[in-house]
Amino acid sequence: MSLKADLQEFFKGELLDDDQTLTAFSKDASLFYIRPTLVAYPHGVEDIKALIKYISAHPEKKLSITPRSAGTDMGGGAINDSIILEMTQYFNKIKEIGADFATIEPGVFYRDFEKESLKHDLLLPCYTASRELNTIGGMVANNSAGEKTLFYGQTKDYVRSLKAILSDGNEYTFEALNKSELDQKMSQKNAEGKLYREVFGLVDTHFDAIQAARPKTHKNATGYLLWEIWDKETFDLSKAFVGSQGTLGVVTEATLKLVKPQTHSRMLVIFMKNLDNLSNIVNAILRYKPESFESYDDYTMKFAMKFLPEIIKVFGPKNLFSLGFQFLPEMWMTMTGGLPKLVLLAEFTGESDAEALGKAAAARQAVAGFKLNDRITQNPEDARKYWVVRRESFNLLRKHSPHRRTAPFIDDIIVRPDVLPEFLPKLRALMSEYELIYTMAGHIGDGNFHIIPLMDLTDPKSRGIIQELGKKVYDLVFEYGGSMSAEHNDGLVRGPYLETMYGKEVYGLFKQLKNIFDPTNIFNPHKKTDATFEYSLDHIAKDSS
Repeated sequence: MSLKADLQEFFKGELLDDDQTLTAFSKDASLFYIRPTLVAYPHGVEDIKALIKYISAHPEKKLSITPRSAGTDMGGGAINDSIILEMTQYFNKIKEIGADFATIEPGVFYRDFEKESLKHDLLLPCYTASRELNTIGGMVANNSAGEKTLFYGQTKDYVRSLKAILSDGNEYTFEALNKSELDQKMSQKNAEGKLYREVFGLVDTHFDAIQAARPKTHKNATGYLLWEIWDKETFDLSKAFVGSQGTLGVVTEATLKLVKPQTHSRMLVIFMKNLDNLSNIVNAILRYKPESFESYDDYTMKFAMKFLPEIIKVFGPKNLFSLGFQFLPEMWMTMTGGLPKLVLLAEFTGESDAEALGKAAAARQAVAGFKLNDRITQNPEDARKYWVVRRESFNLLRKHSPHRRTAPFIDDIIVRPDVLPEFLPKLRALMSEYELIYTMAGHIGDGNFHIIPLMDLTDPKSRGIIQELGKKVYDLVFEYGGSMSAEHNDGLVRGPYLETMYGKEVYGLFKQLKNIFDPTNIFNPHKKTDATFEYSLDHIAKDSS
């Protein structure tokens, strides 16, 4: 009997293995291609429990399961050669929105959730640049972050509790516990008690090594967040799942903290001719606590000017002449003084326009001594053009570059802002060794940059470049005490570098945690502690579609 026929004996949801479905689920937003055996659409938790019990009971079949929602992962975290568990079809309910929290299922799209949360004057502020496409389950799985993370923090800071189905096929609730509550859990004579005893033993015994391994950057989305589980007072196993990419179990529900959004904003825009005094400028502006602090480079600006008519179309059916007029200062600056090496966007918010303007003006005054070309936007529409350039230029570049596709393999690096004047020239020098078309934009306030080349993956040389340049860039990041991913997580593309980044001891602790939760490796293999360069390189897509 086939696998599908076997599962149909107990699985109430749909089970699809047709060519069109399997092809669609062979890709996410990464440069990898892995064809699954089956795509399962669970109707409820009982379907997931039964499926996991079946997989655990039949090790000879060598089955595994990868939870997947929107498939926007850029590292290959949402693909697998076995069973894909599709969560958006039925696990898409907003169960409750309270005074400062919400309880949701993992398949809820962020765009749909935000519409509902804003009705309550509440916001989940760790949203990503792909907020119109991604789900909240994916945000939890990756420990995602975005433009407001500088001020508000990333997803780990908003998870109050979650439910997950583990390798025994049972669903558990994980939340913060004090020592007395932890002792009670550990005293249980069952699988849950054993789990708590083993994880506590791991993080308490190796507490100093774990804390020393915590990346010194403002954001991090690599490895397992061992340092978030136990701080000698509070024990919170929900933090083990945040950023775990479905490798420890299947998350079925999450309760998230929400905040009240600010109602007014002003943006300080700085055009830098060079990187001199960059860290001093960034640190001076950070003292005024911008809600967002973004950047894009001269390549991005060049593409924006090249495709300006199409950039303007993003604004919708408005007067094209007036929109074009808005870009005249940037066009004139480009023609007379050349492209700025870096454009900084610092957004300040407040409960009134006067408050937001006051913060922006104070930050502008703080950097006046550097003789910068800068301005403060007049209104949200004035600021929007900079966001559009930041977000749309690369999409247009891809559109106008036939036979090439996005190749995110150094797409999420982060270092401390104070090392940027040394780090960025070395990074640019590495990139210049290869004839790549790419843009570099990011969150300058916390030193996080997204570098995404366009490549022809049908060219055998591309695979060599991915491996060679990837190693060079990550070695440089590690040299400056950075992390290879601030927001996008490990997946197939960065998993093989985990031991290099964290060292043998802490990497070994990651493996122990994985083994405690998933001793037979049925949850999303090849993404964390069993990732290898050989497997990842073998599964790079062989086309440029």
